[in-house]
Parts: sequence; structure tokens; C-alpha cells
Amino acid sequence: MIRIRLYASLAAAAFALSTAPAMAQDDDLMGDLDPASIGADEVDEAVLEGDEEGISVTVTADAWQDLGIAIASFATNRDEPTPANAQGTRALGLELARVVYSDLRFNGLFRPVGPDALPRPTYNEITDPAWPTWRGRSAEMLVHGYVRNNPDGRLTVGCYLYDVALESELVREGWVVNPSEWRRAAHKCSDLVYSRLSGEDPFFDSRIAYIAETGPKDNRIKRLAIMDSDGANHRFITNGQSTALTPRYSPDYSKIAYLSYVDGNPRIYVYDIGTGRQTLVTQSANPTFAPRWSPDGRWILYSMAVAGNTDIYRVSAAGGGTPQRLTFSPSIEVGGSYSPDGSQIVFESDQSGAQQCYIMNADGTNQRRISFFGGRCASPEWSPRGDQIAFTHIVGDFHIAVMNTQGRNMRTLTNGWQDEGPTWAPNGRIIQFFRTERNTGEASIWQVDLTGENERRLRTPVGASDPAWGPVLP
Repeated sequence: MIRIRLYASLAAAAFALSTAPAMAQDDDLMGDLDPASIGADEVDEAVLEGDEEGISVTVTADAWQDLGIAIASFATNRDEPTPANAQGTRALGLELARVVYSDLRFNGLFRPVGPDALPRPTYNEITDPAWPTWRGRSAEMLVHGYVRNNPDGRLTVGCYLYDVALESELVREGWVVNPSEWRRAAHKCSDLVYSRLSGEDPFFDSRIAYIAETGPKDNRIKRLAIMDSDGANHRFITNGQSTALTPRYSPDYSKIAYLSYVDGNPRIYVYDIGTGRQTLVTQSANPTFAPRWSPDGRWILYSMAVAGNTDIYRVSAAGGGTPQRLTFSPSIEVGGSYSPDGSQIVFESDQSGAQQCYIMNADGTNQRRISFFGGRCASPEWSPRGDQIAFTHIVGDFHIAVMNTQGRNMRTLTNGWQDEGPTWAPNGRIIQFFRTERNTGEASIWQVDLTGENERRLRTPVGASDPAWGPVLP
């Protein structure tokens, strides 16, 4: 994906006003990314960056939750065939806007209206909106975009955010993508709008690894699978001949660490997405499980059971080397998760007599219990922001909960019968988990924001468990 980014300079106002500075490709002046004036041959291999300056505005969820955003169908200069859509670029423009609408609809911050309920702007209106049309629809913000075929077969997708009341452009960005990557361009547009209006980091252009489940309750086939953050572009990685569990993306998206029962015993493997090769993490004859990457990708944290005692170890992600044992209690320690800076690890242990959550330094020193709120604490996961820990709170039923890194301010976010295995969105605002239905044992992936009020199911082609949300794609 080639990115064309232009941030306007921000002027002081209730919403940050913007003007559009010029962009340069190599030494050539391109102007204002006007779809009517830029030829397809002018957006080639370069990543075009504008200066970012002016006021940075961060707002709370309450300030934006009723903000009306009109997301119109993306326009096109010519309706042409494209491998991305059998009906051509005009139909693709509608699909792009639908993806943006779906992304922004379910995060609990905005009140978007999708393209199917709105008039379709012309190509020239993308940079010159018909303001009376949008004011008449009570839209406070307006998303315009365009899609255009390039001579080399790729697509140029542009995304613009406007303040309707001020008749002002807030931000714009564009991407040159292969036809197969058109959904990534839509997610990038969603990220642009979300970040500009909320002040939060983006998260839509990311992927999820999970375990796809099929078959009867007492004989489930569990395969490693991956998909986009919205459940699209689903792909199986393993064939199901061996049970797979607990996948985790490497920080650079190149690999997935997961648990496999290849020989009937639990072992941790690393799957290289580019080559399809699998590597055994450690040659130990003892069961190993619960892999986690360090934030820099240098280490893999895992648990190993030896003579009935389970402890946490780490080993070089590059392979080889002697694993380093981090815990030594005569109890069960599992589920380690690094803090974002890699300096600490949160894990679960039953050394107090029941599952509770503990924190230790990355080298295993200074171990201390942090959960004292009743019930049990399992499968802790450190937030990418570093300020909170999500975990499975077991109080009869299983719930998803969060606490701060000292174990205080615990809040329960879900109320299912068996909700477990939390994983954070890259921006630390949304938590994904899997929910098992009573009696049937059917598992599905759900997500909830930190308010606990915006919960939804993520559709998958088969049953799904053990989600692992990766970082924003590079």
C-alpha cells in the first residue's frame, strides 16, 4: 500500500479548522490532492507527506457520542472495470463507504449515517461539497472519498473529512493500493476520521488471529485462522489435523506463535506468514503453552509444566539459546503478558491457593500479587497504553473485567455466562474476547469498549475462540 497523506494546518476554533498545504512528489508540486485535477500517473511509488502543525484536540467519548457523520459513497472519475469489484469502480465506491460506515458505527463514539441513505456526490464535489445538501440533513461532519483506476491496474483511494457547519476541510489522505487491498484503504479512511475526531490512536487497519472451531461439542476441530479487524478476508492457516490454541501475532505481523498438539502433546510453534514454515519454539519434552511476544519481538514468553509444576519461561524468538526460567514457586504460573515498554510481566498464579493476578519485572524479580477484589483472576492482558490490565474475572460465571496496574479500580465489562480470553485493540480502547454458550459449547468472538456499554459480536464463518488482536498494520 502506497500512502498519500496531507494534514491541513489547524487554526483555532471550536473544531480545528484546516487549510490544505501543497504536496510534493519527489521535486514536483502536486497541489491539493484534487481528484479532478490529479492524473493517475501522478501518484506512483512515493509516500507523500504533508506537515503536521497547529492545535491537537483530544475529547472524551461523551463529547462525541452524538456527533452526526454523513459518510457518502466514494465517487469515481470514470466507471471502469476493476478486479476489486465485478461491477466497476462506481460500485466499489459504494462498498468503500459501507466499510467506513460499519467501522465507525460500532465504536460507541459517533452517530454515522451510511451511504445507502445519502445522495451520491459527483467526482468534482469531493473537494467542493454541496454544503446546503449536508446542512439540510443535520450532518455535523462529512466524509467524502473517491476511487480511481490507475494505468498499472492499482487503485487510488482518497478520503476527506469536513466540518459541515464551518464548511471547512479538517483532514485528507490518500492511498495507492492493489485491488485486493481495497478494504485496507477503507479501514485507513476510518482510522483517519476516528483519530482526527476522537484524539485516539487508530485501530481499524489491523488483523486478528483466532481459533476456528467446527464439529460436535465433544470432538471439536480447532484450526488457526486470521482475518481483518471487521471479520473480512478470513483465511485458515492450519488444516485442523492437530488442535491449535492461543495464537499471538508478532509485533511486525510476520509471524504467529501458537499452541499445537502436533504429536498429541502441547507444543508452541511459530508460523511464518510469508513462507508458511513452522518452527518449534523449544525442544523440551515437557508440555509448553500460553505463548506471548515481547513488545520488541525479541522474546517469546511461555509456560512449561515439569513434574506437575508449571512455571513461566522466556526464550529467544530467533530460535536457539537456553530458555530462561522466570518463576520458581511450587505452584502454577501461566499466562504472562508484557507491559508495552517490556519492563514488566503480568501473569496468573495459584500460589495464594486460587487463581490470582501477579506482576513481576521482565527478569522475574519483584513478584507481587495485585488482585484482591474477590473471585479469581485469570488470563491477564496488559493494555497497549500501559495503564490498565484486562482479565477474566471468575465469580461463578466468567466475565471480562479491567483494573489498573496496581489492581485497583476493577470494573466488570461483560455479563455473559462464560466470557474469557481478553485481547486489546491496538489503541487500548476496545477489548475482544470469546463467549461460550451454555449447553451447546458454541464459541464466538465479541468485543466491548471500556464503558461496557457498546458490545457486539464479530461475525465469523465458523465458531471462534481465542482471539488475538494484532497491532496496526505497517
